Amino acid sequence: MRQVIVLTFVTLDGVMQAPGGPQEDTDGGFKYGGWVVPHFDERGGAIMHEQMITPRDLLLGRKTYEIFASHWPTHESEWPGINSATKYVVSRTRTDSLWDNTVFVKDNVVEGIQRLKQQDGPDLHVYGSSQLLQTLFKHDLVDGLWLKVFPITLGTGKRLFGGGTIPAALKLTHSEATPSGVMVASYERAGDVQTGSFEA
Repeated sequence: MRQVIVLTFVTLDGVMQAPGGPQEDTDGGFKYGGWVVPHFDERGGAIMHEQMITPRDLLLGRKTYEIFASHWPTHESEWPGINSATKYVVSRTRTDSLWDNTVFVKDNVVEGIQRLKQQDGPDLHVYGSSQLLQTLFKHDLVDGLWLKVFPITLGTGKRLFGGGTIPAALKLTHSEATPSGVMVASYERAGDVQTGSFEA
C-alpha cells in the first residue's frame, strides 16, 4: 500500500496559490504570485531537493500538471527521475498527454485514488493542485503533509484547507526553521482527534 503525501508552500494564513511566479496562477485576480522567492535560501533549497529525489509518483490536478509539463520534461537534471515517474492526473476535461508516463483519473476520482493507494509502488506526491487537495482532505485520503510555512500573510488566494476537511489527528515527524524564517514541518496521519479537559 502506498501513501498520499502533500508537499506544499503555504503562508501563515493558509494561502498556497502561485508561490513560484507572478503568472503561475492569477485566478480570482491573485496578485501576489511569487511570494516564496524573497524567502528562499540555500537550506530551503536543500530540503526541497531531498524531498524531490525521494522515490515517488505524482498525483496532480490538471492545472498543476500543465504547469509542470511545460517545464520539467526538459529540466530533469534539476529533478532526477521525474520523466520516468508516473503522473496520475485528475481531470474531467483533458484527454491528451503532455508528458511521458501520464495516466488520467477521470471518473469516480475518490475510488480511483483509493485503488491507486492499494497498489504496490512508490508513494504518491501531490504538488500544488489546490482543488484536488480539497477532495483528498474531504475523503481522508491524505497520509502525510510536508509543509513549508512562510512568514507572511496574504489575506486572499486559494487556501490549503479551503473546502473543509474531516477531523484528523497528525503526528509531527520533522521540523526545522530555515535561516530566512521558513518553518519546515512534516506530519503523518495519526488516527482520530482526541479531546480532554484541564479541569481537576
